[in-house]
Amino acid sequence: MPDFQGYGWLLLDGLVLTVGVAIASMLGALALGLLAALGKLFAPRAGKILIEVYTTFVRGVPELVLLLLIYYGLPTLVQNTAAKAGYDLSLSINPFVAGIGTLTVIYAAFACEVFRAAYLALPPGQREAAYALGLNPVITFRKVELPQMMRYALPGLGNVWMVLVKATALISIIQLPELMRNADIAARSTRQPFTFFFAACLLYLAITAISMLGQARLERWAARGTTEAKS
Repeated sequence: MPDFQGYGWLLLDGLVLTVGVAIASMLGALALGLLAALGKLFAPRAGKILIEVYTTFVRGVPELVLLLLIYYGLPTLVQNTAAKAGYDLSLSINPFVAGIGTLTVIYAAFACEVFRAAYLALPPGQREAAYALGLNPVITFRKVELPQMMRYALPGLGNVWMVLVKATALISIIQLPELMRNADIAARSTRQPFTFFFAACLLYLAITAISMLGQARLERWAARGTTEAKS
């Protein structure tokens, strides 16, 4: 048995915060990603261009750079701008808010592409049949298209979740006491880096294993009532 020298609770506290940050960020990413996907599909040309710029920029810049830009760069920019206008302003962003906000913005860009691809995979006959029954576009999307979109999107969204969970380790750089940050504190205090970092690896792996089981169950639930053509 590894000797955690009384720091085991620190890892558990970090695990709880990591899971909380990941869930909150994923919920935000799903909502923002769905809106961005609908914008890419149906917005006027200017809106589509703006969303395309957003998704391209976010997917092309490392997560760590964006995190540092929001947590350290944004307050400085606001303070300097206020100073030029003659105002003495002091601004700081809560690490928890900065972590969730950054991860939400980043992974909404990936979720956007998943949702867009899922919508394009829908058979057009579904939409046409709904219109023939007299359903308006909003009800058609909510009652007919969205449930089917989720079935197509679940595998891709599962991958987004897996990557997001691992990316929570990056927010240790802004001093948020999540799993990686607490593992580092314990490792430095006890001089047992292998013990605590390996324990962190196992905890991340446990989250992944549970997530995979949950994703498989969700995919089976979403596929209920559907049949595959047999040759």
